[in-house]
Amino acid sequence: MINVDFIAFEGEEFTLEWYYDPRGRSKALEYFKDLPIEQQKKTLNLFRLIGNRRTLFNEEKFRNEGDQIFAIKPAPDRFLCFFYKGAKIIITNAYHKKSDKMPPKEKDLALKIKDDYTQRCKKGSYYE
Repeated sequence: MINVDFIAFEGEEFTLEWYYDPRGRSKALEYFKDLPIEQQKKTLNLFRLIGNRRTLFNEEKFRNEGDQIFAIKPAPDRFLCFFYKGAKIIITNAYHKKSDKMPPKEKDLALKIKDDYTQRCKKGSYYE
């Protein structure tokens, strides 16, 4: 059973979850909580759209960034994520977009988190 604190949105097609590090901290969730309420609503609406659809073709809102990393794009913010078995989308990290290109450190962080999540799930230690 998944702890409800992990769930950002549970949709008809996908469940979006916040990633938590081994110390129980979610930087993406902390980032979200620090957003103004109107930006939080905009972000949750986009989570709802993604969670309730099997496909989303609008690259202005959801884009494949390569290496199995995707960006959820409630302008001007970016929430990076990846798909995981069981129709899950794991939200890894978030940042405020300042330029046209994604900062390499943000994608590198998302990739490290993806690896950590995958390894901890295989060991059965992620959802403890």
